[in-house]
Amino acid sequence: MPFTSRSLLASFAGCLLYGSPVIADDGSKPVSPESSIIFPLQSDTVNSCEVPDKTSKEEEDQQPVLIQADSVEASNNSKATYKGNVHIIKGRQEIKADSITLHQQENIAIAEGNVDYSSMDMRSTSDKVTTDLTTEDTTMINTSYRMACQPIRGEASRVLKTGQAIYQLEDASFTTCPADDNSWRFKASDIELDQSDEWATFYNARFEVLDVPILYLPYVTVPVGDTRKTGLLIPSAGLDSKNGFELSIPIYWNIAPNYDATTTLNYMEKRGTQFEGEFRYLENFGKGTVDLEYLNDDAKFKDKGSRWGISWNHSGIYEKNWKFDVEYSQVSDIDYFQDLSSSIGTRDEGQLQQSGEVSYRTQDWDMTMRVRDFQVLVDDQNPYRLMPQLEFNYYAPQLYKELDFTLHSHISKFETDDPSKPSATRVHMEPKLSLPLSSTWWSLTPEASLLYTYYSQEFDSKSASLSDLEEETDRTIPEVRINGAIYLDSTHKFLGEYLQTLEPKIQYLYVPEVDQSEIYGGTGDGGYDSNKLQLDYYGLFRDRQYSGVDYIAQANQFSIGATSRFYDNSYKERMNISFGQILYLSGTGTKNDNNDSKNSSAWAIESDFNYDDYLFYHGGIQYDSNEDELQVANSTLEYRVPKGYVQVNYRYVSKNYIESNVNFEDSLEKITQFGIYQAGLLTQYNIGNNWALQGQYFHDTKEDQMIEALVGAMYMSDCWSFGLTYSNQLIAPNSDTSGTIGSYQPEYESNVMLSIGIRGLGTNTAVTSGSATNALGYGRPFYLNN
Repeated sequence: MPFTSRSLLASFAGCLLYGSPVIADDGSKPVSPESSIIFPLQSDTVNSCEVPDKTSKEEEDQQPVLIQADSVEASNNSKATYKGNVHIIKGRQEIKADSITLHQQENIAIAEGNVDYSSMDMRSTSDKVTTDLTTEDTTMINTSYRMACQPIRGEASRVLKTGQAIYQLEDASFTTCPADDNSWRFKASDIELDQSDEWATFYNARFEVLDVPILYLPYVTVPVGDTRKTGLLIPSAGLDSKNGFELSIPIYWNIAPNYDATTTLNYMEKRGTQFEGEFRYLENFGKGTVDLEYLNDDAKFKDKGSRWGISWNHSGIYEKNWKFDVEYSQVSDIDYFQDLSSSIGTRDEGQLQQSGEVSYRTQDWDMTMRVRDFQVLVDDQNPYRLMPQLEFNYYAPQLYKELDFTLHSHISKFETDDPSKPSATRVHMEPKLSLPLSSTWWSLTPEASLLYTYYSQEFDSKSASLSDLEEETDRTIPEVRINGAIYLDSTHKFLGEYLQTLEPKIQYLYVPEVDQSEIYGGTGDGGYDSNKLQLDYYGLFRDRQYSGVDYIAQANQFSIGATSRFYDNSYKERMNISFGQILYLSGTGTKNDNNDSKNSSAWAIESDFNYDDYLFYHGGIQYDSNEDELQVANSTLEYRVPKGYVQVNYRYVSKNYIESNVNFEDSLEKITQFGIYQAGLLTQYNIGNNWALQGQYFHDTKEDQMIEALVGAMYMSDCWSFGLTYSNQLIAPNSDTSGTIGSYQPEYESNVMLSIGIRGLGTNTAVTSGSATNALGYGRPFYLNN
């Protein structure tokens, strides 16, 4: 609202009548301060980070100007000068100064002397401020500023505010560090700070650490929020034991609201210059990321030529029913991940996965088309490709009263480059009827299934190892399964304070013995996609011993077990223990078991414990009483405090168990002579509010070899972070290595990782160099209902 002669007279009248504050208004008399205004003036709205309700220009013009001062002087009915503790509020602006001159025709205020200026997004202290109370265009001289809703502050010789969100700063500094902390800052001849786009642009900028210039940048943009904008991001530098000195220059491309890309030029002293790119997209059919790495000439391994890696990940749902998933990755050579630090793809057992799925889903049925291939990263391995598989599933809950019906089926084509293995087309159908019954204290589910599988196999009939196979064969196997459980509560408290429950469980499984020797893997050894499953406590109640359907093990057995839980007075679970085994009525059904006549499986025991929320334990064992052998054992004990934890763990797997359950292409003696005897120590502790230390160590107690070690320190303040990590890992033997694991000198790979982060810029800008990581890592294997 521009000042008029009447409003100016009202201001004078207000000062005479009330001695201090008035409201400049369009009325012919002053508004009584006792009736509508609280003095001294309050500014909660101005100092709030909340986004105000959108108002029209007319509504903004009608907002009153609140003025408080010790005295006022007028000149020719065109301006008024307020002096002494002057305080003005107009809409989203607030000014405090020694003196303020108001030009009513232009609606401009000029404040001088200890000027404190506040808007919705900035607080500043200046020698002089000139502001248009209508448009909020403002000029500040010799200013110290801080942003209201972001951790940004600095100084400038001149600040020009245009509109409500754009600031132009001259001879300015910029940092996200707290007051009196100059750990880092930008100093530039010009800075443009756009609060709406949440980006800051620097011209002729110096990046300083502890007031020491480190880097000159003629032009750079940095994020001050989550909004994306094209520009050069902060370069990074560091040292790495594998690559030497590194310098990375990232450039961000905001292509469209649903597309963006980041390209990075990564100079490595010992390797050359590597190009890295990441492209992200978001469409109606899903979201995805494409990553690319390219090193034209590896100076460290010149015989390997150019090195590259590429990956594509996609996941999405289209029109509720369609679902798409793609995971594809490939690298130039099998040593790529050993020689270079890379985040390409998903690695599992020395393989890069290359898969894709398209699914259509309804409430009653779903259909999926999938393909799966691998890039093998080790020599002499040729896994099966799934090219393709068509899966169909049908669901009919309560088909008749409480009776449920399901149908699982698929058609799969398996291909391989290994001439000693067959290729095949497999058709599988598995209808199932189940009757789930339950009440508050018991449950019972009988099931009946029929498994039909047809194979068309292609193989070299002259191969002795494949002589039993048939080119065309099929198999039909019925299956009956009855699973029941009871849930009991004790009326007496254990040790006087714990409520105990007991959950006995029993399952009967019947699968008749059927000759499957005409199928590749039909004897329980290998197969197109079958592997033997681990028989822990939870595996006792499965209906299959093998994944896939190439071998369906015969079964005539009872699985028995029980779980007991202990709850405190707040019904928080403090301890549980589960134990059980399988009782075989006619053998184990495992063809490659040397003792198929035994009448019971190994005992499986699992337990968890939580004492007063600071001491945790998890353990499990599998003990075979038939062989008087401990097959598997693991224990983890963790002590926690508010600032960290210490964890010790031990893992044991007997050599006989490994040989019976895992198929090795090479000799097991290259990896272990005795089995797994692995002890680990992990710790992390926060020192004060800024420092964090971590350490990990794993050791083979039988071979007396270190497996892996890692130690690191991290410093984190309000505006920056620094981390240094060192790791040393045992390298797996290559195919040229001969002899058992104890007959050759183990090889280790050492890595150093240096990371520097600037906090407060967008989602934090981090500088990472090196590749010090750990393969084993921290796990929290506690399965209590907390």
